[in-house]
Amino acid sequence: MIRSLRTAASGMEAQQLNIDVIANNLANVNTVGFKRSRAEFQDLFYEEIRSARDSSQDQAEASPMPLEVGQGTRAVATQKLFGQGALQATNNELDVAIEGAGFFRIQMADGTNAYTRNGAFTRDKEGRLVTLEGQTLDPPIILPEDTQNVIIENDGTVKSLQVGTVEPIEVGRIGMTLFINPSGLESQGHNLYAASEGSGEPIDGFPGEEGFGGLGQGMLEGSNVEVVEEMIDLIAAQRAYEINSRVIQAADQMLQETTRLR
Repeated sequence: MIRSLRTAASGMEAQQLNIDVIANNLANVNTVGFKRSRAEFQDLFYEEIRSARDSSQDQAEASPMPLEVGQGTRAVATQKLFGQGALQATNNELDVAIEGAGFFRIQMADGTNAYTRNGAFTRDKEGRLVTLEGQTLDPPIILPEDTQNVIIENDGTVKSLQVGTVEPIEVGRIGMTLFINPSGLESQGHNLYAASEGSGEPIDGFPGEEGFGGLGQGMLEGSNVEVVEEMIDLIAAQRAYEINSRVIQAADQMLQETTRLR
C-alpha cells in the first residue's frame, strides 16, 4: 500500500513542475524572441514480482509476461522549442528579426559570448549597436556620429546614410551563430543563451548563408507561445494532479480499513 502512496506523490510532484513550466511560458507570451519550454518526464524503475518464464521449462510457473509494478515518474528535462515566432512590424530601423535558424551573437562584459533571438537594438553613446541592456554585437557595428538613417539588409549588411549624402556607406555586417542542438543551450535569462556541452560548439556565420536565416529590418520576432495550447496543457496538468491526489486518498482509505481489522 505504501508503494501506491509514493507513486501517486511522484505524479503530483511531476505535475507541479509541469505547471511551473506552463506558467513561465504564459508569463512570457509577450517577450520578444522568447521560446516556449516543455517539461519531459519518464517512468521510474519497476519492481519485478515475477519474471516471464518459458512454458517448456515449468508448466506450473509458465507466464509469457512478467509481473511488475512501476514506481512512478520523474522529470528529466525542460526542452526549449525553437519554432519560429510571429514577425511583428515595428517600423523602428534598429529592430531586426531573424526569419529562420540562428542567433545574434552578443559580447558580454566579461568577454564571453551569449546568444539571443531578440533583435531590439539601439545605439550607445559611441554609436555602437547594442542590446537594450547595453551588450554589444559581435563583431561590433559602429555607426558614424552623423548617421541619419540606418539600412540593414537581409544578409546582415549594415549601411549608414549620413547627413548631406545620397549614397549610404557600409559600416559592417551582423554576425550570427548556429548550434547543432539549440535545445541544449543554457538559459541565462534576459533573453540570452549560453553554449553548453549539450548544444555543441557554436557555428559562426552570417545571415543568408547556408543554414542561416535572413534578417528583416523594422520587425521583431514575437514569442512562439500559443496561449490556447498552453491553456489546454494547463487543464490536462491540473486534472492529472487531481487524479493522483485521489489515488493517495484511495490508498489512505484502504489503510484505514486495514487498521480496523480485528
